[in-house]
Amino acid sequence: MLRPFSIFILIILTTYSNAEIKDKIIQNLKKTNNLDFTFEQNVNGKIENGNCTVEYPKKIFCIYATSNNKILVSNGKSLVIKTKTSFYRYPIEKTPLNLILDKNYLISRINELSERIINKNLINFTIREKDNEINLFFDNQNYDLIGWQNKDIYQNLNITYLSLTSKNRILPNNLFKLPIQN
Repeated sequence: MLRPFSIFILIILTTYSNAEIKDKIIQNLKKTNNLDFTFEQNVNGKIENGNCTVEYPKKIFCIYATSNNKILVSNGKSLVIKTKTSFYRYPIEKTPLNLILDKNYLISRINELSERIINKNLINFTIREKDNEINLFFDNQNYDLIGWQNKDIYQNLNITYLSLTSKNRILPNNLFKLPIQN
C-alpha cells in the first residue's frame, strides 16, 4: 500500500514529466518558422498525398500527387484549392487551418491543455474552439508536429499524417501567392 507521502511524490513526478513534455513541444514550436513535409490525408476514406510547406503564421503551399494538378495555397488571409477543373477560395478564418497554422495560438492552447500519451509514441492535444475540434499529434521523441484530425468546412473527417523533411529553410518570396482562376 502506498503511503500518502509516496502518492504525493508520484503526483509531483507525473506533473513534472507532463509539464516537461509540454515545454519541449512549445520550445520546438517557438523555434520553428517554417517546415516542409510530405503528407498523407484521409478525408472520409479518400486518401491523397503530396508535399507541403508551412510558414507561420497561416501560410501553406501544398502540391498533391494526383493527376489533376491539385494545389492548396494560403497567403495567411485566403485559402485556395485549385485543380485542373475546379477553383475554390475561402477566407482562412472559416477553416480549421486558421488555427492549425497559427503557432502562437497553438502555443497558448497547448499551455492550458492536458496532453494524452498514445502508445508512448504520440502526444495528443485536443483543441475545441467554436465549432472546431482539432486533435494535434506530436512525436514523443523529437516533439515535432506529426499530424492532425479535424472536420473540414463541409464536416468531412480529415486525418492528416506528416513526415517532416526540413525546418527553417529560406523560402521563395512568391511561394504563398494565391493562384488565379482560369
